[in-house]
Amino acid sequence: MAAVSVQLYSIRAAVAADLPGALARLASLGVTHVEPFDVVSDPRGLRDALATTGLSAPSVHARVGAGVELDRVFEAAATIGARTVVHPYSPPEQWSSESGVDAVADELVRAADAAEAYGLGVGYHNHHWELASRLGGRPALERLAERLPPTVVLELDTYWAAVGGEDVVALLGRLGERARLVHLKDGPIDEDDASQLPLGAGAMPVAAIVEAATAAELAVLEFDDYGGDLFEGLAASVAFANGLGLR
Repeated sequence: MAAVSVQLYSIRAAVAADLPGALARLASLGVTHVEPFDVVSDPRGLRDALATTGLSAPSVHARVGAGVELDRVFEAAATIGARTVVHPYSPPEQWSSESGVDAVADELVRAADAAEAYGLGVGYHNHHWELASRLGGRPALERLAERLPPTVVLELDTYWAAVGGEDVVALLGRLGERARLVHLKDGPIDEDDASQLPLGAGAMPVAAIVEAATAAELAVLEFDDYGGDLFEGLAASVAFANGLGLR
């Protein structure tokens, strides 16, 4: 059973204004894990704020591509007790050709080799273009998966995969053990971030996705944006996830 986490990007304004207070509000919802998106600015401060609120950060988002000071990223991630550093974004143009996808794979492998010294793993988080782009009649993300060693996992953003045109349940079946983390979100399945909704309130087959994500260790809840109160929206998503057996 996957553990529930919350991507802190969802409440980025609250985090910027008062990190300990924002984390305490999440903890009050029954959340025990979070996924930070900035670990290098003040890793010790983040570590202490997590400890104070009883939260842990088993995964983090941080760029690990070309030009990044990898040792700084991995040292920060290790400081806060993370296990997996997830590369959150590669631009759409890299997914329009086989050579572009292979270059992403090469960057991730280099990062994974460097992460090993810190006891960390590396992952990749998709948006919609990695699925909308078709190479050889299949999503470009599947080409990436084939070119990665077991030390690199996927964090499948299930909502963006659906926006990219995929049947997410079928995609999870094809990715198998590679999809070790998932992002869960809901909404009308379109590119408008502000139209996203709490789990169970939109068009996503969330229960079927959770059932299909048999290899997932973390189910990370996220709003890229939200028209209502973010903490109320997250509370509703947490309750829905708990109802599916996720804790």
